Amino acid sequence: MTPSVMSPSLIADRNAHGAASELLRALASPARVSIVMALRDHPRCVHELVADLQLNQPQVSQHLRVLKESGVVVGSRRGREVEYSLTDDHVAHIVVDAVVHATEHQGATGHQTETVP
Repeated sequence: MTPSVMSPSLIADRNAHGAASELLRALASPARVSIVMALRDHPRCVHELVADLQLNQPQVSQHLRVLKESGVVVGSRRGREVEYSLTDDHVAHIVVDAVVHATEHQGATGHQTETVP
C-alpha cells in the first residue's frame, strides 16, 4: 500500500496498530494459517478441517477458538455441527500475501520454513 492510499490519521492511529498486532498474533501459527487458507473457498465444519489439514480434532478446535476470539472466523449451526467461515476476505488476502511472500523469500534465501504436519 502506498502512503497516498493510506490516510495520515490511520498511520498515526495507535488503536488500529494494536488491533492489527492482535490480528497478526492470532495468525502466528502454521495451523491457523492453514485453517484460514482452507476457509478461503467455502465454510467448513471441524471434521472437514481435520480431514483436510491432517490435524487432530482437539488441535483444530483449539485453533478455531483463537481465530474466533480474534474475529477472524465465525461459527454458525448446520444441524448438529458448527460450520466455520471467515469473517471477511481481508484476512484471506493477508494470509495469502504472507504465504506468497514467505515462499518468494524462501526461494531467494534457500531456507525452509516450518510446515504443518
